Amino acid sequence: MSRLVALALIILVMKLSPAGAAVSPVKISYTLTFPEAQAHYIDVEMTLTGLKQPTLDLKMPVWTPGSYLVREFAKNVESLTATANGKTVTAPKVSKNTWRISTAGVSTVVVKYKLYAFEVSVRTAFVDITHGFVSTSGVLLFPKGMLDQPSTIKIVPYKDWTTVSTSLEMVGGDQFTRSAPNYDILYDSPIEVGYQDVFSFDVAGVKYDVAMYGGGNYDKERLETDMSKIITAEANVFGENPNKHYTFIVHNRQRGGGGLEHLSSTVLGASRDQYGSERGYQGFLSLVAHEHFHLWNVKRLRPIALGPFDYENENYTTNLWIAEGFTAYYQNIILRHAGIASTEDYLADAVGDINIVENQPGTKVQPLAEASFDAWIKSYRPNENSYNTQISYYDKGAVIGMLLDLDIINATKGKSSLNDVMKYMYTTYYKGKKRGYTDAEFKAGFEKFAGKNLDDFYAKYINGLDPIDYNKYLGFAGYKITDQLAQGNDPSLGISTAAQGNKRVISMVLRGGAGWVSGLNVGDELVSVDGTPVTDYTTILNGKKVGDKIVVTVSRDGKAYNIPVVLQRNPRIQYKIEEVPSPTAQQLAVRAKWLKL
Repeated sequence: MSRLVALALIILVMKLSPAGAAVSPVKISYTLTFPEAQAHYIDVEMTLTGLKQPTLDLKMPVWTPGSYLVREFAKNVESLTATANGKTVTAPKVSKNTWRISTAGVSTVVVKYKLYAFEVSVRTAFVDITHGFVSTSGVLLFPKGMLDQPSTIKIVPYKDWTTVSTSLEMVGGDQFTRSAPNYDILYDSPIEVGYQDVFSFDVAGVKYDVAMYGGGNYDKERLETDMSKIITAEANVFGENPNKHYTFIVHNRQRGGGGLEHLSSTVLGASRDQYGSERGYQGFLSLVAHEHFHLWNVKRLRPIALGPFDYENENYTTNLWIAEGFTAYYQNIILRHAGIASTEDYLADAVGDINIVENQPGTKVQPLAEASFDAWIKSYRPNENSYNTQISYYDKGAVIGMLLDLDIINATKGKSSLNDVMKYMYTTYYKGKKRGYTDAEFKAGFEKFAGKNLDDFYAKYINGLDPIDYNKYLGFAGYKITDQLAQGNDPSLGISTAAQGNKRVISMVLRGGAGWVSGLNVGDELVSVDGTPVTDYTTILNGKKVGDKIVVTVSRDGKAYNIPVVLQRNPRIQYKIEEVPSPTAQQLAVRAKWLKL
């Protein structure tokens, strides 16, 4: 037999054999109902057909992308049952987030469970009689090994709920039936269902839906105008808007805040009455700008560790200072570039970030790259000493973004800016290489446009703890920074306190401060100072000066302690950005490029 004939026979056998046959994908569907919305439950029915395996493991993610904390969503699952061929089959739990079903000889399995949803946040599911917020990564189980499989989601609304808001595509024009091409898209597409107020507009051919839950004193026309400006300015950074449609889900509450980005949508928390003041309104627009900017930065242009996701474990990266910090920088500079915020408004926001960083003792303890890496164990789990040991990759990342922007503009005499770096990285890695970037690759991107090596910058400010030379970088634009409290000599205990009923209790002790040195503790109730009862905390140091020795009486675990304290100077910094006298033409050119003057 010739080699050619033998090869032909082998290929024919492969085509005819089961191993060589095309494998039909498993069909996956979910039905969500809310029969006990008043008790905060979602009833989930999951159907899988076309199974050809002896066992099926169903898993619940332990975290949601964009929020770097293991939240253990499986804790909310109750009463999971499974049936096959009309008969109940066992579905034992084999790990904290895994249920195992025997499927030998079974092609279809129906799984039902109840999920408790009563945590108010932009990242967790919440249901009551007014609406259902389905944060899909914490609600829907996935079959092991099938993250690339499509699924459909049918929503059966509670009573008078009329509207579904999500970025998931409709099936057959039915708003209550949606589809996802894979689990990465499904878990990146939250669903709002209820009777939310929805308004829509187009920006350069992209449809935007804004779903407002909870009411509020917002002006739709003004929001449409200003949100359109923000969207346009951000798309200009990257050269395109990759979406066909995008959904803002806004939860307006008595007090609200925060946001969580998604590929083609975002969830925002707001206070329903904040739109009535300019400060509150611009604060909301800043949140819009932040979360919408993420559709490029982190959802597409991303650290290599953040995708494909491991939904069962931490996904570590040292680059959240770019993913989140730069987005925090852009959330304010974009308002200036869009003509919404004045130069004074922007500079006030910029110096606000600087003041946060410089007043936090943790900035001298935790490098920025380490803050990114340790987000999983520190950022979302602060304790009474976090202020002394950590720095936010949001705040310091925003400051670093500003420094690099100014450095690039100055080095290129206004030819390039941080915008060019972001567009280059997006085009090269997301669109070209179709993967995330490494730390070294983003550093190379900075260097490409700055035209110089940034080893020293990284050693000092990203991986190190050197004090930042603000005047060097602000000086490029003809500004300087000055401490308005530099000449102050007010005494300080170096503590923060909180009211607990009629008591005043220490909530934080500042590293190196008078309280830290003398041994005041978090949890101590302040009873008296030099024998005078503490009735008004703001006046307890009246008449005192730096260097004075006082006796603070505290109640600790039910016992009184008299603690001698030597008062120190209040170390608080209050920077202000000011124009340098007689800025040069080069400085004015940098300023004009930076602030779009």
